Amino acid sequence: MAKGVKTGGGSRKGSPNKATAAAREAIAAFVDGNSSRLQGWLDEIHAEKGAESAFNCFSGLLEYHVPKLARTEVTGEGGKPQEIVVRWQSSDD
Repeated sequence: MAKGVKTGGGSRKGSPNKATAAAREAIAAFVDGNSSRLQGWLDEIHAEKGAESAFNCFSGLLEYHVPKLARTEVTGEGGKPQEIVVRWQSSDD
């Protein structure tokens, strides 16, 4: 095989990772099936370690249940900052 030449195989670009999808589904099922108990666990964490720890636990769990949005950078022509021009037209004109 020549260096830098792909011979095929592997996953197609953009195809979802099956293991990650399965893990997300399992966590979603756990959260859905234990929502009332989850509140109790978070209350216990809050009582023992404080609000910040409870929030970190909850946000850490949500990370696997709700997909993160990709950061998108919008630039102007040639990678320069965008220029926004606002014109105001009076109704008297």
